[in-house]
Amino acid sequence: MKDLKTVVGFTIKEMVKRKSFIVSTIIILLIIIIGFNIPNIMKIFNGDDQSSGGSKLLIVDSTNLFEGSLEGLNNMELGYNVQTTTDNLSFDDIKEKINNDEIDEAIIVENNEGTYKLRYIVKDMTMLVSMPQNLMDAINTIYTNLQISKLGLTEEQIQSLTPNFEYSIEQTEEQKVSGNVLAMMMLSIVLFYAIYFCAYQVSSSITTEKTSKIMETLVTSTSPRTIVLGKTIGIGLVGLLQVCVFVAVALISAKLFLEPGTLESVLDMSQMTPYLAVITIIYFILGYFTYALLYALTGSTVSKPEDIQSANTPVALLAVIGFYLSYFTMMNPTSDLNTFAALFPISSPFCMPFRIMMGIASGVEVAISIAILLVTILVIAKVAIKIYSNAILNYGTKMSFKDMIRIYRDKNN
Repeated sequence: MKDLKTVVGFTIKEMVKRKSFIVSTIIILLIIIIGFNIPNIMKIFNGDDQSSGGSKLLIVDSTNLFEGSLEGLNNMELGYNVQTTTDNLSFDDIKEKINNDEIDEAIIVENNEGTYKLRYIVKDMTMLVSMPQNLMDAINTIYTNLQISKLGLTEEQIQSLTPNFEYSIEQTEEQKVSGNVLAMMMLSIVLFYAIYFCAYQVSSSITTEKTSKIMETLVTSTSPRTIVLGKTIGIGLVGLLQVCVFVAVALISAKLFLEPGTLESVLDMSQMTPYLAVITIIYFILGYFTYALLYALTGSTVSKPEDIQSANTPVALLAVIGFYLSYFTMMNPTSDLNTFAALFPISSPFCMPFRIMMGIASGVEVAISIAILLVTILVIAKVAIKIYSNAILNYGTKMSFKDMIRIYRDKNN
């Protein structure tokens, strides 16, 4: 146990002292902070004046179709500072006002013998997908209410025109699915990259230390098994701490820089329970150990840093297959293929937490999935440690797959 702590401590110190680790961590933190500030940055570049109530919108109603009722748009919290005019302004007049920053956008109301048309005018259509639906709905509502008020209808007649329907969504599938699937897919991507890049560091660390001959000192002072487990645990602890820092900074940035309720509307924070957090951490750890031990195996078979990428290719392909198996089956979470992905050890770390988040994973499924992962880790660890023990001091050519099979079958090793 003392030797294991020594190797873990040595690995942690080596990891956090690396310039690549420090620089990459700082860059990712900056990206997170800047990412959550994108709405504020866009407002600055767009000259959005929040103190004036939002984007300056001019509505030209030269035929007085709305009879002055459009001023009510300012009371609907649509994000616009609405100005109205009955002057017969042309497109060129509007263009001049936009170029002079008097307004940001405009709507020209046209009435051609009972055919109504709204011309929405903006400076640049690059970021515009369609006309703002909330604004169009509000204008339609104002016009409808105006016409209804002219008919002299009773309160009961008006209510009959706008019934208050209650809505519900039901499914024929027995398993009930809840939660934001898009948010779950995004979180699955984050979990995949966290596991993958943390595990990849094991291979890089082992090969680098072989090149610097540090491994010879480690091998003479402790067993190969302790080295494998110690380096895997050490890098895993650093990776887990790094991920926690990223998540903490992301949550703080969201709280400080986003509008209230924005994060909840995207991620459906009601699904983020302590149980889900614990399960996600467990699957991160188990997924990390699965891939880290595979990378420890591949890292011990090469003696030059430039050979790491080619040696790691099979494991990388395995990780990508597992991720995509999980990612795309989330589109149909009640399918048998998604259930398989939640149990299959190369994909379960990316899939099972989000089946739990959707409320379709039973306790038995979770227990079976974790048991399969634990057995997989033990099998990989046994193979990796045996091959590692024989390959770690190999400074010659890269070991082939046949060589690894021969070493594992050799009972004298």
